[in-house]
Amino acid sequence: MQTSRRPLLLMEIPAPLLRVSNQETAHLRAVSLVPGLSLKGSSMKKSSAWKMVCIVFTFCVAAVIASPAQTLTTLYSFTGGNDGGFPLGRLVQASDGNFYGTTFQQGAAGGGTVYKLTPSGALTTLHSFAGYSDGAQPYAGLIQATDGNFYGVTTIDGGVGQDVGTVFKITSGGTFTSLHAFAGYPADGGNPWPPLLQASDGNFYGTTYEGGAPNVGIVFKITAAGSLTIVHTFCTQSGCPDGANPQAGLVQGSDGNLYGTAVGGGTNGEGTVFKITTSGTLTTLHSFNYHTEGAAPSGTLVQASDGNFYGTTYEGGTSNNGTVFKMTPSGTLTTLYNFCSQLSCADGRIPYAGLVQASDGNFYGTTYQGGGAADYGTVFAITPSGTLTTLHVFTGADGANPYAGLIQTANGTFYGVTKDGGSNCTGNGGCGTVFKLQLPPTLTVSTSGDGSVASTDGFIHCPGTCSHTYPLNTPVTLNATPGQGWVFGGWDGACLGTGSCSVAMTQPLSVDGIFSQAQQFVAATPCRLIDTRL
Repeated sequence: MQTSRRPLLLMEIPAPLLRVSNQETAHLRAVSLVPGLSLKGSSMKKSSAWKMVCIVFTFCVAAVIASPAQTLTTLYSFTGGNDGGFPLGRLVQASDGNFYGTTFQQGAAGGGTVYKLTPSGALTTLHSFAGYSDGAQPYAGLIQATDGNFYGVTTIDGGVGQDVGTVFKITSGGTFTSLHAFAGYPADGGNPWPPLLQASDGNFYGTTYEGGAPNVGIVFKITAAGSLTIVHTFCTQSGCPDGANPQAGLVQGSDGNLYGTAVGGGTNGEGTVFKITTSGTLTTLHSFNYHTEGAAPSGTLVQASDGNFYGTTYEGGTSNNGTVFKMTPSGTLTTLYNFCSQLSCADGRIPYAGLVQASDGNFYGTTYQGGGAADYGTVFAITPSGTLTTLHVFTGADGANPYAGLIQTANGTFYGVTKDGGSNCTGNGGCGTVFKLQLPPTLTVSTSGDGSVASTDGFIHCPGTCSHTYPLNTPVTLNATPGQGWVFGGWDGACLGTGSCSVAMTQPLSVDGIFSQAQQFVAATPCRLIDTRL
């Protein structure tokens, strides 16, 4: 049996340099998960800065391409005051169009905050965690449930048992309700890190890093009223074949089952991917191999449009700085990319967060560090086949060290947060930012019937060349030419009517030119009637 050991300082020990096994490996990874933050203490302030130097001994050939121009805008820089500081959880865009999130520390009571942010960057603090019955220090972001309320977890406090976190509900107006306080080892979970999942049955599912009899985590179910059930306890068998210490959230697959990862345990002690039914039957789908596949998957999986699952590891791989992988529903894993394959880790390293599949079919994510000498992290895109593009390298002034993943809104823009950096509390390296990233928008043209559509700038002539990526805000004019015997009936999509189509490329757009056959008229020869009765 393993007893609970509360990690006190995060990133005191460089995770990639630790090589121990099974539960102990996972626990030390948790101690080292977020550089520069204290998990619990009276001051709740940033601890001394720690930085790892990436030394590249060999030049590697990697599938990396240069990025086109894109625009990153800092929407908000946290001050470390009543607005909170050091956001770690992914944002959610709610049905009201605003963004909601959490900060890990600071706020009026020092234990972090829940906040609302308008698309233009106006922030409202909805709740400040006091560190008692309401919990403190939320790693995870929020989810908006079908009832319109937001649900989340805190990693510590709660006033019950070992003070190891809570589950809470909060309205868009800031009315806060604590639903469950975790008691910890041995009968309850403890230290929930990832966000909740609302499954198709209406209940919420999540994981805790510690708790359960072996004290290496559980999977739990909780109703909207706060009734909690332990669905699975990790490491009840020798060697923890099912995994240990889950830090990622769960995703519900198209088959109705839940899929997740654990940073420890498995055949090699390097983490697992598992499938679990809502009634608690768990199947270990894959055990990671440190050097060939990566280790310690801490980001939530995403099931893509091709039916496969995609994710990241923040350790291991050929360069020892994490990987991107693809896994079939049956557990066949393919490593798509090894981070720090470029000189000075220009492609980024240590991806803590999971991926998001965007409207273009590609995946987008962040790395916590890397991107060159500054080592402040990156935003990247990667195709399903593994071609990686670095989209943005953080400088510190625009943010640093993104721990959370991205979201994409309906207009194609990506939003995210950085733990550090920004224009405020710069003496501490910045208290974090909220940012948006606009990629160069693509205009996609299609035709229905016999005819062609061409842009006046010459980039599009469809059929043939039917799409082009333009710099942001570029004006584009399209003209339609019908084929012989056909007429132009009008536009569909971003344009309407039958004249020229003029658009401004503020976001990805699609236009369809509709052609129809011209009506055919056949001249009739006059007939002469003859009376044959004569």
